Amino acid sequence: MDFKLGEKEEALRKGIREFAQKELPSECFCLLLEEESRDEDWKLAMSISKKLAQKGWLVMAWPKEYGGQGASYWEQMVYGEECGYWGIPGVAMGVSGVAWVGPSLMQFGNEEQRKKYLPLIASGEADGVWCTAYSEPNAGSDFANIQTRAVRDGDEYVINGQKVWTSCAHRARWCWLAVKTDPGAPKKHRGISIFMVDMKSPGITVNPLLNYHDAHIFNEVFFDNVRVPASNLVGEENKGWYHLMQSLASERHSLGPPLYGNARRLLDELAGYAKEIQHDGKPLSQNLGVRHMLADAVVEAEMLKLFNYQVTWELTQGLIPIYGSSRNKAFGDQLLERIGIIGMRIMGAYCQVDPYSKWTKLHGIIQRVYLLSPGISIAAGTDEIEKNVIGQFKLGLPKSY
Repeated sequence: MDFKLGEKEEALRKGIREFAQKELPSECFCLLLEEESRDEDWKLAMSISKKLAQKGWLVMAWPKEYGGQGASYWEQMVYGEECGYWGIPGVAMGVSGVAWVGPSLMQFGNEEQRKKYLPLIASGEADGVWCTAYSEPNAGSDFANIQTRAVRDGDEYVINGQKVWTSCAHRARWCWLAVKTDPGAPKKHRGISIFMVDMKSPGITVNPLLNYHDAHIFNEVFFDNVRVPASNLVGEENKGWYHLMQSLASERHSLGPPLYGNARRLLDELAGYAKEIQHDGKPLSQNLGVRHMLADAVVEAEMLKLFNYQVTWELTQGLIPIYGSSRNKAFGDQLLERIGIIGMRIMGAYCQVDPYSKWTKLHGIIQRVYLLSPGISIAAGTDEIEKNVIGQFKLGLPKSY
């Protein structure tokens, strides 16, 4: 099998590299979701997002009729890899908009919704930033058990409830929200609907959930008699479960190439560090233990790359990657976690200082990936749930519940 990409894909890869080297500060490297925390990082992300939109890259995968370029699946994969490698912020506009809100509206939304929201996302502007509110205190992996309610009142729905782990809720203008509209449905998953909610609506409260190094990525969101126009219902009432399964598949597939890019960049940085730092009069790169750790991680990174190639090829053949996206997402999560641990072992005490301190090495990216990886492994579905999907749909194992 020939894994060489075509001239068009390689030209895109070159263009993104040149863009990153020109537009990003030398110390900039944004891991998944990280741009949402600090104000200065978010400002840069929004600036880069607009430039990506101007170059036609932000929504390159979308059909031309909706402002995209109708890019091939291979071009989309290259774009994800390179954006991950260079740590380009602003790629997904607060994660949700580009990767799955837009595509879901193309598939399930009506024409009025498409005309209103798709141009906002494609513009790269602040009014096109979305968050996604699925999980609740008692409904994470058991998603059908959500309790947030939407009750019809004339031309509006009134929403009450709580969501947790909502990334970008403190930055987003819009919320892609899953609610219960029929709590008496014979099967719980049949009473769920999706709404688009303006985050400036009265009755919405956003509280931060800080991670290990005080990064503000996740939030808890409270809805207290929030009124939403009935026209903001996406698709059919009580059919939200089926729409959400498609959204989640898009979400998980979109994460594979950036995770690979992140992994390769981190390994390249660690390899360069090992060549420069002396231990017992010799570069760390000559230490067999260090060499073996890095080599093993590179092999795993290339495995993730091949996994991504497989899913991309399946898409070009018109196949639905039922378990592949879950596999790639879980494998990529765990690879980043292992690289963080390897980096901590190689860098020693330098990994115990603040990631943004002048004393940190490699711009603090090793500390940051080590501290961020637990949250990344939960986002878009926990690794345990992803393994259940693999077990059920690939291995033919019975459901675990």
